[in-house]
Amino acid sequence: MKIAILDDYQNVARDLAEWHQLPNGSALTVFDRPIPADEVAAALEPYDVLVIMRERTPFPASLIDRLPNLRLLVTTGQRNNAIDLAACQARGIPVCGTRMVGTPTAELTWGLILALVKRIPAEERALREGRWQTGLTQGLAGKRLGLVGLGKLGTQVAAVGRAFGMEVAAWSPNLTDERAAAAGAARLDKRELFATSDIVSVHLVLSDRTRGVVGAEEFAAMKPTALFVNTSRAGLVDETALLAALHEHCIAGAGIDVYPVEPLPAGSPWLDAPNTVLTPHLGYVTRENCEVFYRDALEDILAWRAGNPVRVLGA
Repeated sequence: MKIAILDDYQNVARDLAEWHQLPNGSALTVFDRPIPADEVAAALEPYDVLVIMRERTPFPASLIDRLPNLRLLVTTGQRNNAIDLAACQARGIPVCGTRMVGTPTAELTWGLILALVKRIPAEERALREGRWQTGLTQGLAGKRLGLVGLGKLGTQVAAVGRAFGMEVAAWSPNLTDERAAAAGAARLDKRELFATSDIVSVHLVLSDRTRGVVGAEEFAAMKPTALFVNTSRAGLVDETALLAALHEHCIAGAGIDVYPVEPLPAGSPWLDAPNTVLTPHLGYVTRENCEVFYRDALEDILAWRAGNPVRVLGA
């Protein structure tokens, strides 16, 4: 059995699970860098089992059809929009997931918000360059936090906002007054949320219905002093509209953790975007999560090998 672990950027997979439990004769390969898109099929063709990290490497039908030896696909997490499940099912390839722990993306959301309002990157840079207090920071008490999405992560972000003395408002396609009130938020319509919030943070699941849910109209409605944060999925936001809003100073700044192309290529317009704090899709990348990811991945492989696959997606 030939097994490959993909996109282990931190090179930790071998240390976070007891891979010696694999059947005798198994061969384990770890790819710690992205495989170029035009080389993926050739690189992965020999493997029976692939363990992939969330959506880092897409698995459309066109790729799955070029992997004749593939018998099991394991993805970290319980949802992966980059896998064509129907194509896997047509080939009889089970797709198994893993558990996750905590809500680290909510934590990162607040890291980006605080970095923006407290000017942490700019002031840290200035201090090292010999300058002292180069601008005014902002307080959060009394400001409005607008949440696009109020599920598990949005509710966590709302709780922290209230702890800082913020007024919390929310909108999503199916949000009710009762659900918003239970999370300590006021339900607003979409335009009012963008027009009146001092900070807007996105926490929706990407689907056909939500793709591009934030675009030029929403950014045009925002205050010029407002901040925008996206730690969910790049596809929720019109990237061109957001970059234009930043360059044209329609909004004051943005904290971004997710991008249409990852890793960011050289020359990406994000690298020159003004008034931004950028992180390389760190939302779920905690030691605690990776420990669970790779231990569960090993369990998935052993259970499948024994004829009893677990955590099967789409089952």
